[in-house]
Amino acid sequence: MKRGLITWDRAELPRSVFDTRLANARAAMAAAGVPALLVYTDIWRANQGRFLTNFMPYWNRSLAVIPSEGAPVLLCGLSPRVYPWIESVTLFEEIRPASKLVPTLLKLCEERGWQALGVLDLARVPHEVHAPLAAAGLALKDVRLTTIDEAALAMHRRAAELARNILGDVLPAGVGITGHQFAGRLERLFRREGAEDLVILLSAGATAPLPATAAELPVAYSVSIAVEYRAHWARVTRAHAAPPALEAAFAAGGGVIENLSGPYPYELGSGPLTARHVEITHAGARLFHGDTCWQGVPL
Repeated sequence: MKRGLITWDRAELPRSVFDTRLANARAAMAAAGVPALLVYTDIWRANQGRFLTNFMPYWNRSLAVIPSEGAPVLLCGLSPRVYPWIESVTLFEEIRPASKLVPTLLKLCEERGWQALGVLDLARVPHEVHAPLAAAGLALKDVRLTTIDEAALAMHRRAAELARNILGDVLPAGVGITGHQFAGRLERLFRREGAEDLVILLSAGATAPLPATAAELPVAYSVSIAVEYRAHWARVTRAHAAPPALEAAFAAGGGVIENLSGPYPYELGSGPLTARHVEITHAGARLFHGDTCWQGVPL
């Protein structure tokens, strides 16, 4: 479940950005010969749906339907009491209650005379959605879209800068306090800056990861932050009391690479937008350094 209020700052991400993305999606639909595009969305696979419509569920699952003409339609199981909020932060003008996603979608297809659907990243749609659609006789065609453009890169860069700035300010304050206290301090700072989701990993040198007890952080330790800022993820890893060799190892390349440009966060594998971190051992401690990169270069 996401935490905090999700809003749409139209100065950061104008409506025109989404109009361009929808136009590109409709060009792909025309090439595939389908009248509508289906986008599956849940809390873990929200990147694609939000890229096209700015919709992010706090929980639950939904289907975004983008017709070749007209406004996108959202099918979701969320309570109607949140529909005004959804409409205020997304492109959706029509939201249909869908405690059962597939029957609601089939009814929409029947109303509009659709015999085929394009499906974004069809191979990754859950079986309980895919199977009944195929059984209903709909022709399903796989459609692929890029989910990175200049506007998205600017937002990922903002998320990475947020992580670097906060870690740069507070890393020295972690020495001598418990990992739980330090994680709480980081959580508070990131949430106040608009983080919608946050993963904090602390590594206390040779005892990494931290024991379950309330152990105090030593002088040399590492923190890895994965932060979601307005739907755009970044991952930054920094170490306190690290030797210059650590940053040099990162600059030399290699290390562990995670794909940040896929439909799911933290996918291993290649991609133009990645998170990369390296490790060295210094004075008996394992220390880490990493950053969010575009085509191999830190944002």
